[in-house]
Amino acid sequence: MQTRSRVQSLTCVLAGLWLCLWTCAGAAAEAQRNERVMRGGTKLTPMGFPELEGWSADDHLAAFKAFLISCDRVLYLAKERANTGKALPSAALVQACQNAKKLPANADRDAARAFFETNFTPFAVVHKGRRGLLTGYYEPVLEGSRKQHDRFQVPIYKRPPELITLVDETKGAKAGTVTHGHRTERGVEPYYTREQIDQGVLKGRNLEIVYLADPVDAFFMQIQGSARIQLDDGTMMRVGYDGKNGHQYASIGRRLVELGKIAAEQVSLTSLRAWLSADRERGRQAMWHNPSYIFFREMGDGSDTGPLGALGAPLSAGRSIAVDPAYHPLGTPIFVTAEGMTHVEKSGSFARLMIAQDVGSAIKGPERGDLYFGTGEDAGKLAGSTRHKGHFAVLVPNSVPASADASGPKP
Repeated sequence: MQTRSRVQSLTCVLAGLWLCLWTCAGAAAEAQRNERVMRGGTKLTPMGFPELEGWSADDHLAAFKAFLISCDRVLYLAKERANTGKALPSAALVQACQNAKKLPANADRDAARAFFETNFTPFAVVHKGRRGLLTGYYEPVLEGSRKQHDRFQVPIYKRPPELITLVDETKGAKAGTVTHGHRTERGVEPYYTREQIDQGVLKGRNLEIVYLADPVDAFFMQIQGSARIQLDDGTMMRVGYDGKNGHQYASIGRRLVELGKIAAEQVSLTSLRAWLSADRERGRQAMWHNPSYIFFREMGDGSDTGPLGALGAPLSAGRSIAVDPAYHPLGTPIFVTAEGMTHVEKSGSFARLMIAQDVGSAIKGPERGDLYFGTGEDAGKLAGSTRHKGHFAVLVPNSVPASADASGPKP
């Protein structure tokens, strides 16, 4: 009888503890699903995965592969910055990445979908500003030379040693903020503008990486942030973003529309290129309207992976997106929807899980996204035709226990 009583008492204690654990877990789960207020009054409102139109039809495995690439960088940054005082990836995102690593190499679409549905909660982005806008970018393939000669006269510069970063670009900067500068006798000042650099202020300092034939190619390469260059010696090189002069980006497309040079409905990469190229001096003056200037670094021949985004992870065509990091931390999965994108999907309905892996000077706002389409001419056509209203559903990582099975919930 005494033994039985002790067993019954122990059973009651364990049952109480189990109930407590379930209650606490439920409370924690409920807490992480509450509405959240972001910058500028933008709100994240919790949803259920069944509410995401197009979710079930997406290729979650393609999204998972892109997420896994991000995770290599997220886990590295968490370890590298642990004792530096620098901003760390969130603990929840780190945990999600650790769980992602547990998925077997031969995981299928169902396992990938279960991973996202287990480790994340979708939130709708609610704000009073402009409707979401999606554009596209790509990695151009251009001709160039390591030496200045004949038609190759337009220099592409590496980052000057005196350039200093004033604002961490992966965290976002307020509009109008100077993000880079250089030290002078008067203190830290803005760096040279595009016009000053084009006119030769950096010439003769051995900062040239490569020379292109067309200044318009160089301008659009800066907007895209990377390029593969077919050199005149028969070899290939890739150049990637390595900082900017810090001046605010100004859209020349918007400027030309304001001046009545191009109709708003006709603005595209193709029309802008044609207008700038038609009169070289006129084009040069127009490009100087954008004072922002990008510096590059050589990154091999680019034959193995995609170009690196701001997160430091290779970009995946059709799955990487540039966002405003003031609203969305890099590494975050975002379900993007839009209508009318017949150049991407025959139905025109775009519903795809993408991974925030990059940023851009013109990418500002809670539902502003730049979709990466890949390398080459075909990718350029897709990017140049993309300017559509779109919506975000952000997948916020849950605070799941480290021992949770990443492949999905257990019955």
